[in-house]
Amino acid sequence: METEEKSRWKRGRSKSSLIVACNSSYSSSSSSLMNSLDDGCIMHIFSFLSPIPDRYNAALVSRRWYYLACHPRLWLRVDRAIKDSSEPGVFPSIETAVSAARPGDTICIGAGGSHDVRDIQIKKPLCLLGGGEHPDETTLVCSRGSESAFEFLSTCKLSNLTVKAELGCCLLHRSGRLTIERCILQCDENPLDYLSCAIVSTAKGPVVPIPDDALPALVQADSVSVSRTRIEGGSKAVSTNGTLALQRVRVIYSRTALLFWFDVK
Repeated sequence: METEEKSRWKRGRSKSSLIVACNSSYSSSSSSLMNSLDDGCIMHIFSFLSPIPDRYNAALVSRRWYYLACHPRLWLRVDRAIKDSSEPGVFPSIETAVSAARPGDTICIGAGGSHDVRDIQIKKPLCLLGGGEHPDETTLVCSRGSESAFEFLSTCKLSNLTVKAELGCCLLHRSGRLTIERCILQCDENPLDYLSCAIVSTAKGPVVPIPDDALPALVQADSVSVSRTRIEGGSKAVSTNGTLALQRVRVIYSRTALLFWFDVK
């Protein structure tokens, strides 16, 4: 019996060793195939990854991947303290970065201090990302006399940012899909508080039919999706002047703030 058990144990050990060897050879061959691609091809692949955490994790693989994942072609940075304006991909203000960005670009806004934003129109798909560890480390301030901090006319995403409006609204949504996650939207408390609102949507939201062999699908062209976001001050969190309506509202109460999840469709 002991001899049989030893032989079974040896066979099982040899099988597991073979599996480990196959997995390691497969991963090494996959990595070698990936590294055989030129820089432009790898950066094109990286462009389909979400900036956080996928592209960030890719930068940890090797020195080459770090260089490619952090290349100015994939990221645009806003740094108020920049002195050399000739540095590629780095801009002194959010407005200049948005103007220079191409559709699909990600703009990383430097943490620390505050950035002035006034009625910045965004007409192309962009991702605006706060460079700090927490949303309150990257603050965008919209002063009085402006209708909003941003006016969105295309599909965009805001993440890890604090947007503060002294009077008016933080975000004005005209059209496209707007995604807001892990942000803080603040409206200053003042006697004209009833004029302030965190999000205003004027989108009409036409429903576009998409043919499908299996099931007929309907895709909402215009929408606002909010997740894990603090909304403070103002007369209301959302104001809709178009045909969209507030849906699926969830709130988590904590000692210091309220976290909102909701859709406007």
